[in-house]
Amino acid sequence: MFYNIKTMNTFFSYSFGCRVNEAEKEEIDRQMYKTGFIFEAKNPDIYIINTCSVTQKAEREARQMIFRVKKTLPNSKIVVTGCSATYWLKNNLQKTLPIDLLIDNVNKQFLVDLIKSRLLNKTKTKEPRLINLKQAVTNKFIGSGRIMIKIQDGCQRFCTYCIVPYLRGTPKSFKINEIVNKVNSLNNVNNIQEVILTAINTEAFGLDTKESLIGLLQNIINKTSIPRISLGSIHPWSVNDAFFKFYKKYLQKNRLVNFFHVPIQSGSNKILSLMKRGYTSEEMLQKLEKLRSLNEYSLIATDVIVGYFEENEADFKDTYNFLKKSPISKFHVFRYSKRDRTAGFYMAKRLKEPSSLIKTQRAKALIELSKKKYQAFMKKNLGRNTSILLLEKIIGNYQEGLTDNQLPIWIKKTSRKPGILVDVKIISYKRGQLFGKII
Repeated sequence: MFYNIKTMNTFFSYSFGCRVNEAEKEEIDRQMYKTGFIFEAKNPDIYIINTCSVTQKAEREARQMIFRVKKTLPNSKIVVTGCSATYWLKNNLQKTLPIDLLIDNVNKQFLVDLIKSRLLNKTKTKEPRLINLKQAVTNKFIGSGRIMIKIQDGCQRFCTYCIVPYLRGTPKSFKINEIVNKVNSLNNVNNIQEVILTAINTEAFGLDTKESLIGLLQNIINKTSIPRISLGSIHPWSVNDAFFKFYKKYLQKNRLVNFFHVPIQSGSNKILSLMKRGYTSEEMLQKLEKLRSLNEYSLIATDVIVGYFEENEADFKDTYNFLKKSPISKFHVFRYSKRDRTAGFYMAKRLKEPSSLIKTQRAKALIELSKKKYQAFMKKNLGRNTSILLLEKIIGNYQEGLTDNQLPIWIKKTSRKPGILVDVKIISYKRGQLFGKII
């Protein structure tokens, strides 16, 4: 598929935050290619930044990157979108930022059209050039044989700490047939081995379309040939009897990736109640143990927040002990930071927040626990046969891959190209890394 582009412009894109943001970035990349833009990292005409606003740190990092890009690439037009962009627009905070085009989440779907209409006439015109769209897309983000697809946006939960529903709105789902068609169309252009389905809240998938997450997974299994299907996250309310039944039924077919990121946020019932999460630590422990019992090699990960309102030492110990005894093997730790206009912002007027020092100490303790549990889980996989997806990363004589439960592994470099599946045996664990050999 070739396109004769008369005005060839270049772009670069970068995404902060969650896998939904990354999936959105990949979709923006695809649309930019279709429009005729070429990826250029060193000196692009258009520099797109997809921001996150889940914490104050995420927003600060986005600001810092905007100023850094402006300083190092003064001729590039800076386009900013995502949750921080939405927050800045809502609160009129963008005036001090050197941004050429600021697009909120509502209008993110029109980003490429807005770039064309508002910025193209301000960029230098390139010589006509014949490009192979398939090759361009392959080189940019399909080299590892994976694609990310957003299946749902928005959230109806309004957890007290979370700003996301205010910036992404109420739940909106793509129809199952639209998602299946997208998977097949991308697979027709590129030899895809794994599709990663991303959502702001998997529980909300299909609330507006009268469909279901299980229905989506079944349709992708039945109507596509993608060897691997994975979930960027599966939210606590989606880990239910229907999901257990589905997982048990399709476990032996080896198409669902055995990695489940379940963002639980706390192991203290008091803190979970203050967060308005709607479940107890005992309920979640029972669900996670059942999930692990279906497959002892399923990798379960989570997000956890330390330093929420009224979190005392006993509450933190509840979280620590919950994580220690649970089948969770990896966790991402966040220190709580107030976000304007959330319920937590108003709770701060009457509830006490732990000090920064205490938050740092508690985060450090959980990070150390996570390292120990993750190492133990990797060692548990020794001697196991698995398929791995070869990645592009090569160090010395070794090439990286991902196992069927998303563990990174190294094998001796071969003539095989990245983006294919190969069968290996996991043979050793050295310096925090797994090593395998092809069988």
